[in-house]
Amino acid sequence: QVQLVESGGGLVQVGGSLRLSCAASGPPFSDYRMGWFRQAPGKEREFVAAISWTGGRTYYANSIGGRFTISRDNAKNTVYLQMTSLEVEDTAVYYCAADEHRRDSDDLQYDYWGQGTQVTVSS
Repeated sequence: QVQLVESGGGLVQVGGSLRLSCAASGPPFSDYRMGWFRQAPGKEREFVAAISWTGGRTYYANSIGGRFTISRDNAKNTVYLQMTSLEVEDTAVYYCAADEHRRDSDDLQYDYWGQGTQVTVSS
């Protein structure tokens, strides 16, 4: 099964940018649809973005408002989340996830999860 390790989180000021990375190991990375989720303190985990196994299709939560971009490099077994114009409300633990069944872009079911990386946006 695939193993996922997120990195790139940290403390950033409002309006700043961060790029999260999620490195995968195990079965061929290109077999998996990938997604990013986040969970803020006291809230349920919510979907952020998804990308198809080829990278040709992406899908975003409406709340992101065009500020984030998901991408992948199958040669490096890595998926990225570029976050710009960060807001205090973006503070959360961000998780990447892998879907081995290649479900549709808007399907929220995923099979494997990373441990998460903390993003804190300060005012």
